[in-house]
Amino acid sequence: MAKQNQLYLFILIIGVFGILTTEMGIIGILPLIAENYHVTVSKAGLLVSLFALAVSIAGPTMPLLFSGLNRKKVMLLVLGIFILGNIISMFTSNFTVLLIARVLPAFFHPVYCSLALTVAATSVSKEEAPKAVSKVMLGVTGGMVLGVPITNYIASESTVEMAMLFFAIVNALAFIATLLFVPSMPVKERLSYGSQLSVLKKPIAWLAIVAVVFIGSASASVNSYIAEYLESVTHISGKTLSLVLLLYGLASLVGNIAGGRLLSKNAIKTVILFPFILGILYLLSFLTGAFTGPMIITVLLWGLFYAIGNLISQHWITSAVPEAPDFANGLFLSCGNLGITIGTAIGGMFISGMGTQYIVLSGVLFLVLSLFPILLRIYFFSTAKQQLM
Repeated sequence: MAKQNQLYLFILIIGVFGILTTEMGIIGILPLIAENYHVTVSKAGLLVSLFALAVSIAGPTMPLLFSGLNRKKVMLLVLGIFILGNIISMFTSNFTVLLIARVLPAFFHPVYCSLALTVAATSVSKEEAPKAVSKVMLGVTGGMVLGVPITNYIASESTVEMAMLFFAIVNALAFIATLLFVPSMPVKERLSYGSQLSVLKKPIAWLAIVAVVFIGSASASVNSYIAEYLESVTHISGKTLSLVLLLYGLASLVGNIAGGRLLSKNAIKTVILFPFILGILYLLSFLTGAFTGPMIITVLLWGLFYAIGNLISQHWITSAVPEAPDFANGLFLSCGNLGITIGTAIGGMFISGMGTQYIVLSGVLFLVLSLFPILLRIYFFSTAKQQLM
């Protein structure tokens, strides 16, 4: 049974990696897409911004709509939609068609990812759930931080169409593996839409939502501009910059494993300490950002805590409303994308108003704000304490 669970988790990792690479990988080839489709880079950027907007809108709603259906069939449906979208993207020469082929699958993005997280958590004991979730999050993090350089390399060495083919192949591998090795997974206890939506009446749910938005904003306000920070403040560029960003991605993968173990051992302590430790790292980078050696170490720690922050956010919402896991994971994805939107905007404002090195202060600001809903939840909800110990 243990080996079977490991196989399911591996298939889920491939699936979420394929979906997240489809979402984030496009960032690394926006100039090439602009050239290929004869549009401006800003217009090509719609492929990223509208995708994220679709995920934010669909996050709380689409997993809810599909929550009562056989999970294997839902996973195959979503992967099939992504394969089709990537194939259309590969062959079309019309930018509008490309945009539609990307945005429509984006609405199904939260369905697969929330389902993958739920299946991972329910495949093991409650105590081991954070570790299982952290393994699936390897695919999420891998898609987000490694998808960009991989896609950029493929497109640069061949064509944009080959990059789209790469997206389709990864999703197709997940589709075939799911079809062959994942058994039918009918939902045994179907929750009504009303009962799942009713969790939003709980104050603990809203405290979790606010905390997760602020944690996501704290990470995004800094990490979205990490390349610019390293270039303009630390004066790292060219192949060295690419290497440092790769190290950042690898550190994030390590952070997934570390975060899962920390949450399994003592979730409350992990959640409380996270804003303080990351805040200290941000402040230290403000003082040492101009020095290459210390900054490379700092970037590794940024990557590590970026992944830990994602795991904390997922755990903090799902533990607040354990009675509606699919809906909770959808909320996590929506809040995460909302945090990216807010954090990127505020980080940009700090850069415009004060300078690139000051983005770390925007990260500290959001971390301080996240502490309030975290501490309020722990103080007022003693039952939540017992659940999370």
